[in-house]
Formats: sequence, structure tokens, C-alpha cells
Amino acid sequence: MKSYLKLNNEVLNQYSRTGKLDLVKDKEATRRYFLEHVNVKLRYFIDTEEKIRYLVDEGYYEAGFLKQYSMEFIERLYEKAYAYEFRFPSFMSASKFYESYAMKSRDGEEILEKYEDRIVIISLYLAQGDERLAERAVEAMMSAYQPATPTALNSGKMARGELVSCFKLTMDDSMNSISQNIGYCLELSRLGGGVGVNLTDLRPLGDPIKGILNRASGVMPVAKLLENSFSYSNQLGQRNGSGVIYLNVFHADIENFISAKKPNADDKIRLATLSTGIIVPNIFFELMKRDKDMVLFSPYDIYKEYGKRMSELSINEMYYELLDNPNVRKIKRINARKLYTEIKKAQFESGYPFEVFDDHVNDKHPLRNLGRVKMSNLCTEILQVQETSVIHDHGTDNDYGMDVSCNLGSIDIHNATREASFGQLIDTSMRLLSNVSLMTDIKNVPSVSKANKSMHSVGLGVMNLHGHLISQGLAYGSKESALFIDAFMEALNYYSLVASSQIAQERNETFYGFERSDYANGSYFDAYISKSDEELPVEVIKALGNVPLITAEMWAELKEQVMEHGLFNAYRLAIAPTGSISYIRNSTASIAPCTEKVEIRDYADSRTIYPMPFLTNDNIALYKEAYEIDQFRMVDLYAAAQRHIDQGISMTLYVTDQWTTEQLARLYIYAWMKGIKTVYYVRQRLQTIEECVSCSI
Repeated sequence: MKSYLKLNNEVLNQYSRTGKLDLVKDKEATRRYFLEHVNVKLRYFIDTEEKIRYLVDEGYYEAGFLKQYSMEFIERLYEKAYAYEFRFPSFMSASKFYESYAMKSRDGEEILEKYEDRIVIISLYLAQGDERLAERAVEAMMSAYQPATPTALNSGKMARGELVSCFKLTMDDSMNSISQNIGYCLELSRLGGGVGVNLTDLRPLGDPIKGILNRASGVMPVAKLLENSFSYSNQLGQRNGSGVIYLNVFHADIENFISAKKPNADDKIRLATLSTGIIVPNIFFELMKRDKDMVLFSPYDIYKEYGKRMSELSINEMYYELLDNPNVRKIKRINARKLYTEIKKAQFESGYPFEVFDDHVNDKHPLRNLGRVKMSNLCTEILQVQETSVIHDHGTDNDYGMDVSCNLGSIDIHNATREASFGQLIDTSMRLLSNVSLMTDIKNVPSVSKANKSMHSVGLGVMNLHGHLISQGLAYGSKESALFIDAFMEALNYYSLVASSQIAQERNETFYGFERSDYANGSYFDAYISKSDEELPVEVIKALGNVPLITAEMWAELKEQVMEHGLFNAYRLAIAPTGSISYIRNSTASIAPCTEKVEIRDYADSRTIYPMPFLTNDNIALYKEAYEIDQFRMVDLYAAAQRHIDQGISMTLYVTDQWTTEQLARLYIYAWMKGIKTVYYVRQRLQTIEECVSCSI
């Protein structure tokens, strides 16, 4: 074992034996890693100009974006980045960057970029010739802003993938649409994307085709085709593509859909690698509350009778009308509680399906007059309006609707609270994300390309909440933690709107349909303007640091600004899970609690140990793991953040094998009652194993 890995692993060994941390070993592991690995493989250059010329001439960097700047400016930007004297705070952050993100020679023998080099290139690439924005980008990224992995990894490179890697597609009830969408999934998976597909509008098993009964195969064969497509299109064999399919809980195929992820499911319907999610209207919970049967419908009948797809209707509003309409078949009756019990069983066994609370998403949707949010993405945080494309036979032009690409980035909460100007940090982040949107064109998927050009949608999120709370002596799930994230996310919402409005003013352009939005008529701001500005506890004020408290008066002024100048971005905020980028920044992921105080990550034949940020022997008792935290209090915290987010939050629930399906159902219902929009995975820790882990690590 290499000496730096051995030192890093000794952190775990010490913790296992004594329950005490020896973080000096992790720092020494980082130092050794640079001495024995990075510095040995790093290619050195005489100066910045030689570095740039070499990387362009050898085809590592694109030349075009660099020609927008003088060499003098580029050199100054490198000096600016290196002046921060950045040091990786953990072995995990250093190794993750140099193994996964830094530019290497084609044979893998040389490292061509340091951390500062990658930051400068991202800044130059995304600023698109704007020197001031490039400078601000370096400042933001060296402190608190982190682009999503595809942007951080691919910016400026000649041989690169797309700057975004998250997509949503709608599938219509026709063979043309099914085949076209499978092709789209192959293409997006080839690009490294995670793809969500809505199957709600497909007719169920046994439905008529061309008037002949019992001919339709239902959604599950299409699901199997999609699963095989993602497995086939596997990014040069490096990893399988990833996808999720969604279905409305009132669709007649829902029972097979829920069973598909169970380990003992019939091979005809079993989905081994494809994720699943369900769309749950409010009426479902009402029927459960009254212990009533629910009726399953066919989208084929709905479209014939109403001229609208099932995904385009509010089942909550239409349910009893559908029941009373003799032209809409009642395919099957099933007890709502029984079905939800089966859903909870499936979630215990597999973690699936994800859940989207349809009416919370659409009732609080500022763009609800433009259309419905029909589904979410692979990580459940993206919630944007979609329009179904109509795919015609060859020779006839298709009528392309709007699908979704996700342009993501995250703010490190801890560092953001220490920024001199929180408003400028958010403004810079929004401009960089907007440029990612402007620079992205997925031509092979016209519906995605169309929506991206029209909506300029982005998803600015956050990470390192748990780490920051611990650094401030606050317990995750406490009343103070919820008050903190409430105030922080309100400020983030406010300044993202300020930035989007400013960009709209500068470009003299608003997103498609702005005039029909709640922003344009001002109603979006009413709840903020009518709020009472309450005094926060001193611990929360301290934890907020330089993040300003947003007053009702400030919201009133912003309302006038937005109504006059509009917004450039149709969507602004979404909190993604943040995986690799959290490691690089030495942050806890998203706003989630940590799952292990001392995390163990196995890569190939090596093991990396990652002590949580700000973890010390003094605060180790305060740093509770996710499975130890009251899940209802965690939901309260997420609900406080969700109030200020126009899209969603990727929220995982953490349970043990001591939980029952009834307890899990109660937690979901509580999340629904608190206004949560989506629930991602259910993660289960075996209690017996947990006891073993607590005394062995």
C-alpha cells in the first residue's frame, strides 16, 4: 500500500480503537500524496504563456475562448488564483481532484493542471471574453461557488463532453414518440447524461390499439427497452448510462411499475438498473385518509375524451369528474392504503420509487400559467414545465415541445457566510450558470435545445450545511438549524432574482412566457412583502455571518424591479445531491446530514477515509449521523429551505431495519403535509450492522 493511503487509513484505525480522531495523519497523507504522486507526475512550465501555448498546440485546450483575452490578462488571472495560496484541507479532496478532474496527458502519465489552473480555465471559458466576469469567477470559485461536475470537468477542453449532464424527456402515446425517445436516451447517455422519462401518457397493458381490445403491451416493455438502452450506451464502456422513469399513481399499470424494483419481481417486469419514480396527486392522500378505494385510469381514454394527455391534467381536480364520466373506463379499483403499503415495502427493499407530490409542485409553481410540471429528474430536484413533442411519420416535420436540460452549480454555505459581498457572489454564480445555458445546445434532442434557448433555466443550489452548522456549534435538526437555512435560502432566493432581473435588463431579454408568470403580475412576491420581520436568535445571526437578512421592504422594491425589467431565467434554484464536488470542496453534501462521521470510500483496490468537515474530538458528539437524526426534524429543515426554492430539493430519507412500513408511510405523509415537493431515495441501515460499525470503525 502506498504510504499516503496507509497514513489516510490510519485515521480510521485510530478512530476504531480509541474513538478519537488523529487528523494529523490525514494532513500528512495529503502532504505525502503531493510529494509521491502529484509532484512526480506534474508537468512544469517556465511560465503561464508557455503553459497555455503548449496545451493549445497539443490539442488539450480549445483555442477560441483564449483568443478573447490578451496574454497579459490571462497571466494576471493566474496570479490572482495562485495568490489565494489554496491548500487542500483533506486527503479526500486532493485525491478526488487529481484523480477525476485535473487535466492529464493522453497516456495518463503526466498531470497538466493544478487546482488553480482548472479554476482559471473554467473562469475564462464561461466568462466568454468578459474580463470582469472572469475575475469575479475566480474570486467566487476560489471561495464559495462550485460548478457542477460536467461544467468543472469539461470547460475549455478540446476533447470534452457537454457542460450539463441531466435531462428530462416526455414520451407520447405513439410508436413514433417511443422510438424517438429511446434514440434520445441513447444519445444523451452517450454524452454522460442522466435522463428522466415520463411514461404517464402511455396506454396501459390490455388497452385497445386501432380499436382492437387487449393489444397494448403497457409501460413495462417500454421501461425494459429504456433500461437496455442505458446499459448499451455506456460512455465507452466506462460506466452504464443512468435513467429514471416516472408514472402517475392513478395509471392502470401502477402495480407492476411499483413491483418492478423488488428483488423478487418477475423477470418480465423486473428493472435491475433503471430507477423509478411515481407522481402522487393530493387526492391520493385524501383517499388514504378516508381509507377509500382509488380508481386506476387509462391515459388513452382521457385523451380521447378531453383532448389532453394524462400528464397535462390535474388528477386532483379531475378525479371525481373522471369517475362520473361514462366514456372514461374505470380499469381497476384498489384500496389506496393497500397500494401505499406496497409502495413502502418496495422502498424498504430497493429504495424506490422516488415520489413527486404533484400538487405541491404545480400549485406553488410560478410558471403554472405556461403549463404543468409533469415529472422530475434522476435526483428529484429539477421541476420545470414541459410540453410534449408530437413525432410524425417520416416526411412530415415534427412538432417539438419543450424538454429539460439541467444547468447546475452550488454554493458552499460555510464559505458564503464569510464573503464580503454575498450579493456579488450570487450575481457571479447566476451569470456563470446563465452562460452555461447560453453555451449549451443539445442539437440531437431538439425539444431540449428549444427549451434551453427559450427558458435559460438554471439550478443554483447549496452544500456544506451540516458542516457549517457543526462549525457554529449548532445541531442538525434543531430549531436553530431550521431558522438558519430559512434565512440563508431567503437571501439566496432574493439575490438570485436580483441577478436574473439585472441580466434581463442588460440583455433586453426575458425568458419565454415571462408575461404570463407570477413574477410578471407580482403575486410571487406577496407572501414576502406581507411577512413580519422577526428577530432571530443570536446563534443564528452569528451562523449567518455576512449573509444579510432580507426585509419586507427589500422584497417590495425587488417586486417593482422584476415587474418592470423581467427575469432572464425561467428557473433559478434547485438543491442537487452534490457528490464529487462536495469532496473536492471538503464539504458535506447538499443540505443533507452526513451518513458517517468518518466516511469510508472504496475505489478499485484502494480505500479512502474522509473525516467530515470541521469534525474534531471536541464536537464529535454534536456531529450526529443521518440515521441518528430525527427524520421528522430533518423534514422540517428541508421544508424551511423549500419555501424559497422555485424548483425542488433532492431529499433522501434515512431509516433502520427497526422501522415499519406504517412508520415510513407516516414520515412521507408528514413530508407531504409540510410542503415538501419530492422525496429521493429511502436509505436503510441495518441496526445490527450499525452496532457492529460503531465499535469497529
